[in-house]
Amino acid sequence: MQITASTVSLTVDDVAASQRFFTSHLGYVEQAAAEGFASLTRDDAAVDIVLLARGTEVLPADQRDQHAAGLILAFTGTGIEGEEKRLRAEGVDITMPMREEPWGERLFQITDPNGVVIQFVEWVTPSEPA
Repeated sequence: MQITASTVSLTVDDVAASQRFFTSHLGYVEQAAAEGFASLTRDDAAVDIVLLARGTEVLPADQRDQHAAGLILAFTGTGIEGEEKRLRAEGVDITMPMREEPWGERLFQITDPNGVVIQFVEWVTPSEPA
């Protein structure tokens, strides 16, 4: 088997709200959509995203009423300080401000309208020995 792409599927209450958030602020484009479903992609190495409405029958019966929770969708890249400024200027709520961990991880978080936590990470030279 050769894996050609990776996709994360998120169960949300309002597919359209998350779809607008990801396409308006995070550079995703719609690949396909229908009632209670949207498939989003980008031209770079970011994971594709499928949004499914909670209760959709395509989900296993024991998972239909669950909500994407306890999950952090993390994007690793460069220039995240500029990304944080851009998102802030667009009115996106920065739910965890920029911080740098002693081991060299610089990060910040935003949260989409359905509570999906999106974290941006950039690896830098540690400020302190680990």
